[in-house]
Amino acid sequence: MTTRDWLLDDSPTSRWQASAGRAYRVFTALLRNPLSVVGGVIILVLVLTAIFAPFLAPYSATGQDLANRLAPPSDMHWMGTDELGRDIFSRVIWGSQITLTIVLLVALISAPLGLLIGAVAGYFGGWTDRVLMGITDIFLSMPKLILALAFVAALGPGINNAIIAIAITSWPAYARIARAETLTIRNAEFIAAVRLQGASPVRVIVRHILPLCTSSMIIRVTLDMAGVILTAAGLGFLGLGAQPPLPEWGAMISRGRTFILDQWWVATMPGFAIIVVSLGFCFLGDGLRDVLDPKSEGK
Repeated sequence: MTTRDWLLDDSPTSRWQASAGRAYRVFTALLRNPLSVVGGVIILVLVLTAIFAPFLAPYSATGQDLANRLAPPSDMHWMGTDELGRDIFSRVIWGSQITLTIVLLVALISAPLGLLIGAVAGYFGGWTDRVLMGITDIFLSMPKLILALAFVAALGPGINNAIIAIAITSWPAYARIARAETLTIRNAEFIAAVRLQGASPVRVIVRHILPLCTSSMIIRVTLDMAGVILTAAGLGFLGLGAQPPLPEWGAMISRGRTFILDQWWVATMPGFAIIVVSLGFCFLGDGLRDVLDPKSEGK
């Protein structure tokens, strides 16, 4: 039996084989979607750029060269230089580390928090559901950027506080999805069987309900990453995110807006990076939604 036959076996003999087979089917389905491939390549390039930034960046991200300030794109400086003579291409590369850090930390904080709150509300119902969803609705009723601005203003400017503020404003959407998923499966026969075996509510939620919400959560997290990047860039643009001299893309656009008419490259290059990375997450998220959506299985 070949590896492919083992992965596609309709009667897996172990949980590992079943998980590997499903991952293989998802991967092959994504490869059949051109936009998903484009999105995956963009995100892969972002990750590799962030990891190997010290080797890819030809210049320092903070080193100044006032003799070459506001130099246009050339062989020496592919994206030109800014008002302090810093190489924009190098700063964009180093800025990928900040962007990837924000995306990962926001996802790791907000997604599990929203997943747990939504599952608890959906499973217990009653006053627990009303209280938790009432808090969730309060957060959902306000625009993310405005709410993030309020939290950053209270916590103080800085990249760490920006990450916390964005995570606080992102979890309600995940809570809503987890609650909806939980409401559809909490009365299922296998959940009733687990209860009859003496499983506690904590075990039911953690071992049986949360794993079933994972697919929807992965799709929503991937689609939301573009919004996270834009929110982080907006905070940086307003001076509330990463502080100088960190090469955060939003802050770079803010400094370059003064020269937008004559030295267009100062603000355009980091803006182009934001657009490309945001589109990458959107393309991949759309592909994951088509593949992981249970309604699309069997078509």
